[in-house]
Amino acid sequence: MTASCPPPSTSESIREEQARALCLRLLTARARTRAELAGQLAKRGYPDDVATQVLDRLADVGLVDDAGFAEQWVHSRRVNAGKGKRALAAELRTKGVDDDVITEVLAGLKPAAERGRAEKLVRARLRREPLGNDNDAVRASRRLVAMLARRGYDQTMAYDVVNTELAAERERRRV
Repeated sequence: MTASCPPPSTSESIREEQARALCLRLLTARARTRAELAGQLAKRGYPDDVATQVLDRLADVGLVDDAGFAEQWVHSRRVNAGKGKRALAAELRTKGVDDDVITEVLAGLKPAAERGRAEKLVRARLRREPLGNDNDAVRASRRLVAMLARRGYDQTMAYDVVNTELAAERERRRV
């Protein structure tokens, strides 16, 4: 006769199943980091051991992947919101992504591409700015640099991009 292990307590397995169902429901809406899911489980009162077990299983099957989430997030926020490296890093930190993963993902961004995106943002906004006199140009410059700063672009690059694009726009309007 073989000895068998006693079945896990039904309340524990039910709790684990409920936690897994919650995580799957949350992941259906959008990708989430492990920290976000752990926070939701803790908020709903699931014990740490149950949360760890469920999250480990979801990570094993590839449903929770912080590096993949970070890559998708960076791509989406750069394309749709025009965010710079600094803003992207801050957003990923609030999502619970490790600093090592953030550094690795942001290292793949080329400075030329970031500058190109900043130029595109400035050009789009600059077309709507009045540039009749020097006061208008100063006000437009201040607004555009502030816009780029809010989106997480480096201040030095922001000033350079704005000055270059402002000069090009003034020349275009003269012709």
